[in-house]
Amino acid sequence: MFPIRDSVPRVHVPYAVYGIILLNTIVFLLTVNLSERDMALVFHIFGVVPLRFSDVALAAQMGYPPDGYWAFLTYMFLHGSWLHFIINMWTLWIFADNIEDVMGPWRFLAFYILSGLAALVVHMVFNLSSNIPVVGASGAIAGVMGAYFLLYPHSRVLTVIPIIIIPFIVEIPAIIYLGIWFLTQFVSGVASFVAAKSGGIAWWAHAGGFLAGLILLPLFRQKGRCYFCRLPDADPRSVPGFRH
Repeated sequence: MFPIRDSVPRVHVPYAVYGIILLNTIVFLLTVNLSERDMALVFHIFGVVPLRFSDVALAAQMGYPPDGYWAFLTYMFLHGSWLHFIINMWTLWIFADNIEDVMGPWRFLAFYILSGLAALVVHMVFNLSSNIPVVGASGAIAGVMGAYFLLYPHSRVLTVIPIIIIPFIVEIPAIIYLGIWFLTQFVSGVASFVAAKSGGIAWWAHAGGFLAGLILLPLFRQKGRCYFCRLPDADPRSVPGFRH
């Protein structure tokens, strides 16, 4: 499933979302044309390799520099391909503006980073010995989706569903779209854990980020900014310049 748009209008200009997308774009354009060797070096230094932090002595023998905890932040701004980058940024654009609406830009930025960190922690718990770098914004974006799940279950998501080679475009209630998305990540994570295989997708990071969004939302939402929530606590018409 791929989202095209949602039905919830935004009220405030999403400055933090703009900034996150801009920073991701700059980093991606700086790295997209690197050689395969240089890209691997960037991912291993600025992405998060669980083994690097779970076995420091072995990591040192393998040539990793000491410390390097900045990678817990920088990993969220690295992407491995155009498809990876576009899907993440588009999904962020669809869901994040409404979450920034209820938090404000600075609270949203903190929420986004904490969701990304929580997603990483969950991934590392299930992959402590992995030497595969974790990169991408999807864990933090999963936190945004978790918050959206609680705030806007009544929203509708225009979605592309490919059936064999035919794309079907349908409107799906957000609670169903996001519920299916989370279950897919969780079941895939369980399957990869049972099979003891580390693939190219960090399923546990996605599931962990989503759950983090559910847990963190009450700490970051601001009273009086929930305009179109399931239980709204403000009237959007009171905002100067509001247009539905």
